[in-house]
Amino acid sequence: MSPSPTFPISSPVHGSGPSRSQFTYRHLNLLASYSTSSPLRVVAHIDLDAFYAQCEMVRLGTAEDQPLAVQQWNGLIAVNYPAREFGIGRHCTVADAKKLCPQLISQHVATWKEGDEKWAYHDDAASHIETHKVSLDPYRLESRKIFSLIKDSLPPNLQRVEKASIDEVFLDLSAQVHSILLQRFPDLASPPPYDDPTENLPAPPITALDWKADALVDLNDADAEADDPDWDDVAILIGSEIVRDIRAEIRRTLRYTCSAGVASNKMLSKLGSGHKKPNQQTVIRNRAVHHFLSDMKFTKIRNLGGKLGDQVVSTFNTESVRELLLVPVEQMKLKLGDDTGFWLYNTIRGIDSSEVNSRTQIKSMLSAKSFRPSINDSDQAIKWLRIFTADIFSRLVEEGVLENRRRPKTINLHHRHDSQTRSRSSTIPQGKILDEPTLFNLAKTLLKQIMSDGKVWPCANLSLSVGGFEDGVSGNMGIGAFLLRGDEARSSNLTPKEDSADSSACEPPGKKRRVDNLSIQRFFPKRETCLRREGEVEERDTRGEEQQQRDDTRGDPGSDSQVRRAPITDHQCPRCSTEFENAEALQNHLDWHMAKDLQDEERGKTTFANLSAVPRDQKRAPASSSKKQSRGGTRKLEHGQSKLKFG
Repeated sequence: MSPSPTFPISSPVHGSGPSRSQFTYRHLNLLASYSTSSPLRVVAHIDLDAFYAQCEMVRLGTAEDQPLAVQQWNGLIAVNYPAREFGIGRHCTVADAKKLCPQLISQHVATWKEGDEKWAYHDDAASHIETHKVSLDPYRLESRKIFSLIKDSLPPNLQRVEKASIDEVFLDLSAQVHSILLQRFPDLASPPPYDDPTENLPAPPITALDWKADALVDLNDADAEADDPDWDDVAILIGSEIVRDIRAEIRRTLRYTCSAGVASNKMLSKLGSGHKKPNQQTVIRNRAVHHFLSDMKFTKIRNLGGKLGDQVVSTFNTESVRELLLVPVEQMKLKLGDDTGFWLYNTIRGIDSSEVNSRTQIKSMLSAKSFRPSINDSDQAIKWLRIFTADIFSRLVEEGVLENRRRPKTINLHHRHDSQTRSRSSTIPQGKILDEPTLFNLAKTLLKQIMSDGKVWPCANLSLSVGGFEDGVSGNMGIGAFLLRGDEARSSNLTPKEDSADSSACEPPGKKRRVDNLSIQRFFPKRETCLRREGEVEERDTRGEEQQQRDDTRGDPGSDSQVRRAPITDHQCPRCSTEFENAEALQNHLDWHMAKDLQDEERGKTTFANLSAVPRDQKRAPASSSKKQSRGGTRKLEHGQSKLKFG
């Protein structure tokens, strides 16, 4: 016999009325820590209603009952709810939509016009597909306003917000709900009896909850609606109040309506936000999950609408959650694999332990154009590259590139001629502020590389992208700050060195600028211990131009540069050859190297510490890779040098 379906822990049914709650003090504490295992957890999903269409309605100041659709060329990409009443959908052409609703406003999206340096709204954009490119920047800007308002509506120390897309956001309200619970019910703040966190909480001192205008999902038996809620009901009620206030503030301040779902996890809250639209809020209590999901097609659930959903349908000959609930977990694992089978078994029961990730960030940015007709020369291509870089850079500014919060590491260009696609990529120079001209020049260089391969015209498609995003670190030094390059190194060795107690006298200007902070001064040698032998300059291997560019981008000491070195002594750093007065100063300097390694490791870079952890025989490279050895592997000792022994 198949096991009966199980659902998340839920409130007591009508009539059971226990003197104490079924939840414990431990469950309450888990709520404060955003634990995904807390049965009192509260997660909301806010979804803007027909967002692109609303943006145009707000911009144009149209009446709320005016049918409006957003046009891209001759198709529609967004339709507001008044227009949907006429049977207009996103798959309609503009001509068909206006036959269904003659009073329809069809607003074309903003576009970049060939030769312009800024997007704009053009009345004739639809008839100039060959010289215009779609821009979604107006909607991104409005999305930023809404996202910022949502964050400002929550306590700064009690918010976890995940921007899921341009028009939807997840909120984990657990910690804020916990704080409000303790304010409204001070008895909950008392220590548990016998200091035992597994003790049950007292029952809520209320018999009915006021859900106001929320769309409350019914229980299995609508007549059995309980008048004795438990703490999970109270917690989700508080969450619904918070979300209701946020939605009202968005409406009042920015004039946008949005729908929301409030439940115990991300999956249920997202289903809830789409349950009643537009401008409504659905609450799915724990004891209503069974009723909410049972009548649903599981292909409506996130991650089950594509190939996996098709596979499940063909495997079990149903797309009904109610029928799939009867399939044992062992059979699901057998048919779909252990991980997928177990995940599906939990998902159709409303169980989801995924976190609301406030650090969700984009991994790449793309700007592209398909040409109809194709373009036929480099001048046309370069005009489009200017548009692409302007488009991408405007989004990079939103990501904080000017403040060095985030920046990409690579740039890629794809070019399609006939059925052949050519691609070129390059690293983006680090160590300075990234600007639009830098991106444009890199893009032109990539185009020249593609053109040098042979016949490339006519071109049917160009796309430019940046990727490899990493968080910038302000105030910290890159490895380039510790090196002198080219003429700077030569002039330093040719200039007589004066005796001075000022330790900064022998440091490069960039380094001096970075070590004014006394808290890190102790990691650097004094003036008399950092002198280099005159003329002792090591010439690095000469590489190809492309390799040099990669090295310079990373600040690699093995690039086409000159680095001053010191002789090895009893108190010399084995990694950068700097001399120190005593063992304590050397140890402080080595501690700095370790801290730098940990920082680089967090960024996903290969550090010296990583290389040291590899067995010696795995570090060896064939003779053909001797150049790589000179950059990061074991270097051959020079005359008069010896290895230092540690430990």
